[in-house]
Amino acid sequence: MLFALEVMISGLLSGVMYSLVALGFVLIYKASGVFNFAQGAMVLCAALTFVRLLELGINFWLAAAITLVVMVVLAVVIERIVLRPLINQPLIILFMVTIGLNYFLEGLAQGVWDTQVHGLDVTERFGIEDLPWQAVAEATGIFISVFDITAAIICGLLVLALAVIFQKGRIGRALRAVADDHQAAMSVGIPLQHIWAIVWAVAGIVALVAGALWGQRLGVQFSISLIALKALPVLIIGGFNSIAGAIIGGLIIGAGEKLAEVYLGPIIGGGIENWFAYFIAMAFLMFRPYGLFGEEIIERV
Repeated sequence: MLFALEVMISGLLSGVMYSLVALGFVLIYKASGVFNFAQGAMVLCAALTFVRLLELGINFWLAAAITLVVMVVLAVVIERIVLRPLINQPLIILFMVTIGLNYFLEGLAQGVWDTQVHGLDVTERFGIEDLPWQAVAEATGIFISVFDITAAIICGLLVLALAVIFQKGRIGRALRAVADDHQAAMSVGIPLQHIWAIVWAVAGIVALVAGALWGQRLGVQFSISLIALKALPVLIIGGFNSIAGAIIGGLIIGAGEKLAEVYLGPIIGGGIENWFAYFIAMAFLMFRPYGLFGEEIIERV
């Protein structure tokens, strides 16, 4: 029983990190109504920039600040050069643009820096070791990584802060108006370009935090951009336009894949953790295609 609880807790902590990655998708979707295929490349770009600055001997906080500026500037440039000319264009065009951005940003990041695998140890700066929390292990017999707990707290606080800002603030209301209808939003004085720039800049900040945390766990390498693909089932379960859905969906995926790997793996075979999330997503598509918290779209014909 304790082992099952340990596996579930580990999965939930990983799920919070999935939620952070999914949040970047939700923000872009709420602003433009399109799935941002380039979010994974933004995570790679942020992580690679951050780790290479650290390797050049730059102070941790200065490297983080420089990377943050780079990601915000990159977001503004993307909005100004790529997205602004495509206002009011069909969503499929915007989606294809994000696919192109994905490959461009991956190539840009690796071209500016390199294609090697880099170790990133953000825990060293705070004196946190990636070891079981001894006090919890002694009291309950449950072994939980201190890094997983710390990462989950960081991700949770960031997700909650952005949820409050975008759900309750003026930016959130403008964001929902823009997502519903670009032309209508512009006709009532909502500056579409500014909203897009803000959202892409926030997505860049999210990419920096996600890149640093996943870089600590997996190393900074090309495959880190594929973590973003795990956000797709998270969004399908939670709903593409729901910040709360991104949180719940991430927890479901994180716990589900860990439990499946441990308890179904010996029966079905290894590697369940790689595809179980997509199996859950397909089940949701059959019974609730808009997700748990997604808004059902009803079109009159």
